[in-house]
Amino acid sequence: MHDLAIITVSTNEARWLRTCLRTVFEHAGDISLDVVVADNESTDGTSELVADEFPKARVVRCRNRGFAHGNNRALLTTDARYVLFLNPDTETIEGTYESLVRAMDERPTVGLIGVRQLDGDRVLFPTIRWFPSPVRAFAQSLGGERWGRGLGRWTGERELDMHIYEEEVECDWTSGSFMLARREALESAGAMDERFFIYCEEPDLCSRIKQAGWSVRHLPLMTIVHYAGKGGVSPKMESQDAYARRQYAQKHFPPAKRYAYLAGVGTGLALRAAFAAPDRKVASKQALRTLVGLAPPPFGPPPEQALAIRGTTTIE
Repeated sequence: MHDLAIITVSTNEARWLRTCLRTVFEHAGDISLDVVVADNESTDGTSELVADEFPKARVVRCRNRGFAHGNNRALLTTDARYVLFLNPDTETIEGTYESLVRAMDERPTVGLIGVRQLDGDRVLFPTIRWFPSPVRAFAQSLGGERWGRGLGRWTGERELDMHIYEEEVECDWTSGSFMLARREALESAGAMDERFFIYCEEPDLCSRIKQAGWSVRHLPLMTIVHYAGKGGVSPKMESQDAYARRQYAQKHFPPAKRYAYLAGVGTGLALRAAFAAPDRKVASKQALRTLVGLAPPPFGPPPEQALAIRGTTTIE
């Protein structure tokens, strides 16, 4: 049995994988490591890169049915005590994976952790998150993250007190670019819900892990760089995010709370569609149409064969 399996899903991400995998092995430490690349029908030489330059890693080829699907297919091939879901556009710069495994061994009630993340400019990025709610959706839509700092967690999903990121703290969920989970937590809560093609699979997974009795924490024993937002504003991805939020609300909220939450999300999209920069206006208009059901999700509705998660309601 391995100590840690590191899974990264690549959909034509070969240009990032070289740095990602190189720094993973450089920061491994003295543990048994199983590094798996889920190749989501890439056409950029992802599998060849891994085979030629990283003989200690392996490839699992799978259909491109989304982020959760790729992670789950790779997960099924592992036996490690802990599993890290790691984005390919990341670079490990401080700490070792050995130290994370030892820390988890010392914290038997912790089911999932995140670590310190910097953006591409090496600025600390807020990855400690609080669960979506109607209040947070409206506050965030009305600029709560700008005017509401210091007023509490109700102003948005992101923790913006950056001093907290130097401490070990409990949180609701953490960014999906780095989620290290205990295998027992995944077995008790279920794997990622494949009905989410991309986005919202992280709060959904963390919610189920917490419901199963485990805690979720930010553990600043490692620092990575995540080159997020590298593609700029994408109407397609903005629309998919809106659709995923509708999916999350349909799964986790009763009707009244669901409609209130979607109204909050829609308010933000409507305001950006009216007052944002031109590229953001276009993306927000398209996302709003998807949110209210006037346009289909960019990647299609959830497949009927998507992984069923026990104890959950059906996503419409």
